[in-house]
Amino acid sequence: QVQLVESGGGLVQAGGSLRVSCAASGRTASVYAMGWFRQAHGKEREFVTGIVWSRGTTAYVDSVKGRFTISRDNAKNTVYLQMNSLKAEDTAVYYCAAKTLWSSKWSEAGQYEYWGQGTQVTVSS
Repeated sequence: QVQLVESGGGLVQAGGSLRVSCAASGRTASVYAMGWFRQAHGKEREFVTGIVWSRGTTAYVDSVKGRFTISRDNAKNTVYLQMNSLKAEDTAVYYCAAKTLWSSKWSEAGQYEYWGQGTQVTVSS
């Protein structure tokens, strides 16, 4: 089992920055990749970004490219999501997820076996 705990969400003005973190514990050696998803009120959960734990390979949804950056700290078993130039449409609950099997399908939530509880990010316009 892998446990994921997000932190760092909050309220920020449009154009501002925020960093959210996801600390992993348990069988972290089994993790192949981690991802961030978000779910806005009344909308489906969508893929934001992901990172291969060992190689650092990353993927981003087009709407956040150039604004969001995913990174990891192997020693702390923590993944970070740095969000810059935030927009009102970035408002959502952000979820951290982990998968143990290789897959090229970054954006499919079903590929991820473990999920955090989510952290709210609100961008005021």
